[in-house]
Amino acid sequence: QVQVAESGGGLVQPGGSLRLSCAGSGSIASIDAMGWYRETPGKERAPVATMSSDGSTNYADSVKGRFTISRDNPKNMVYLQMNSLKLEDTAVYYCNLRGYKRPWGSYVAWGQGTQVTVSS
Repeated sequence: QVQVAESGGGLVQPGGSLRLSCAGSGSIASIDAMGWYRETPGKERAPVATMSSDGSTNYADSVKGRFTISRDNPKNMVYLQMNSLKLEDTAVYYCNLRGYKRPWGSYVAWGQGTQVTVSS
């Protein structure tokens, strides 16, 4: 089994910064794609930032220039640095990992989510 756990959410004022962390654990053989998604009441979960195994990244237009996704391969960690936060960034943020597991097979794993609230 593969487990994913997010951390780092919280309450921040507009213009502030937060860094979310995502830890993959269990029978991970590889992480081939990773991403951060967010969800607000009444809206579907949507991608915020994604990264593939070759390091290429994609960002939602609303966060370009403010958010940065990064990874630490040996530690199976993925991060989301969020700067210049806006009220509309308030959401539950989820980490998604995809790859191959031991002894065989592929996986798609989601974390439980971490709340980010931007408020003055």
